[in-house]
Amino acid sequence: MTPRRQPGKAAPSPPGTRGRFIVLTGLSGAGKSQAIHALEDLGYFCVDNLPTPLIPTLAQLTQREGAEVAKVAIVVDVREASFATEFPRTWRKLKEMRELAPLLIFLEASHEALVRRFSETRRPHPLAHDRPVVEGLRAERRQLRRVRELADEIIDTTHLTVHELRQQFMAFAAAQSARHPLIVSVLSFGFKHGLPVDADLVFDVRFLPNPHFVPRLKPKTGRDAAVVRFLEKEPLTGEFLRKLEDLLRFLVPQYVREGKSYLTVAVGCTGGRHRSVMIAEALGGALNSLSGVRVRVRHRDVDLV
Repeated sequence: MTPRRQPGKAAPSPPGTRGRFIVLTGLSGAGKSQAIHALEDLGYFCVDNLPTPLIPTLAQLTQREGAEVAKVAIVVDVREASFATEFPRTWRKLKEMRELAPLLIFLEASHEALVRRFSETRRPHPLAHDRPVVEGLRAERRQLRRVRELADEIIDTTHLTVHELRQQFMAFAAAQSARHPLIVSVLSFGFKHGLPVDADLVFDVRFLPNPHFVPRLKPKTGRDAAVVRFLEKEPLTGEFLRKLEDLLRFLVPQYVREGKSYLTVAVGCTGGRHRSVMIAEALGGALNSLSGVRVRVRHRDVDLV
């Protein structure tokens, strides 16, 4: 189900600002925990159950020059006794902060769906520790009526699975991807020096002929023209590069759509000086033509003996 944008809101914020400070709230059992986990995976600094009076303080910290945290998401709800009465005032303060452009997302679900979820998890409702869950849910809806009216986005999770809820937030991140390109690192390495710990995808090119055993090429690297010509004479090199480029041209846009921030493509040979370096350089050049990405090529072991 598509989020519903509320009528009568202010004009859109300047490009690049909307969605950097997200306040996530809503009904207990509506999926706030799953949503905050998805935002954390998307690179947000996430805080669950932050006391309402501290929200402006956190917002101010993110606006300081040189602040390391670029995107923040917080969860606030009726677990804090004074939330329903205090939050509208706090939200006005956030809206007044220059260039913060906060986004308020409210999660809800049908009464039947919430009752079923509490029954399945056997967790007590925060407003019904000593009474039936249904009474707590009704009280919560009444208390949060004003907060709901303030929301920029309302997401009804009644018919959403955990996976589908996550996709809602991935779609939100995709809207930001044009301003925050996917950083693709193409990394060459040598298997004898160990696998890169930060690799997302690993490709082994040890099946290609090894320039190491050619005396005139041994002291050179895969960045030298003589080594490149040697490897390009092997038909397998061109065929492998074409197939690998086709695979990555398919995969990389999927990572961009998902909202991934970083992708490391590791290419390995025995020592990390010849074959992997040549392939990484060629691959980096090919991926530069993709939209929504920024490519950098690194050679981890090229200077090791």
